[in-house]
Amino acid sequence: MATSEAEKDRQDGPILGTPDDFPDRPERRGRFVVHVVIAILCAVCAGGWGYVMWAAKGDTEVINRVIAFDPGRGDSIQITFEVVKPSDRAALCRLRAMDVSHVEVGSREVAIPAGEGYVRLTERLETSALATSGDVHHCYLV
Repeated sequence: MATSEAEKDRQDGPILGTPDDFPDRPERRGRFVVHVVIAILCAVCAGGWGYVMWAAKGDTEVINRVIAFDPGRGDSIQITFEVVKPSDRAALCRLRAMDVSHVEVGSREVAIPAGEGYVRLTERLETSALATSGDVHHCYLV
């Protein structure tokens, strides 16, 4: 049988060698310290993000609830809502009206003076288009 020159020089073992042909890896020191530092950084970032989310929620001492809204005419909407707050503090609430596409078509801020803890109000908002819903966007203590 005829053999080519390529087959004569062919090696039977692996081309790059076996694992025994390479030197051992050097020992790595300080991996535990690196992992502890990374864990501390992750904990600090998670705590910071938690604080940002808590602070962004605002003051939860004011509870508001929409009782009813009446779009009635095309240029305004009437919103009836109630607010529960500490009686010795004033509050500022932002009312908004939205159209069928949930686009804000009117808004107004309503000041609620100190003195009563529970207040039920009915307010009329002027709108730039036909409003289909109205709500209290937010209330906070001032």
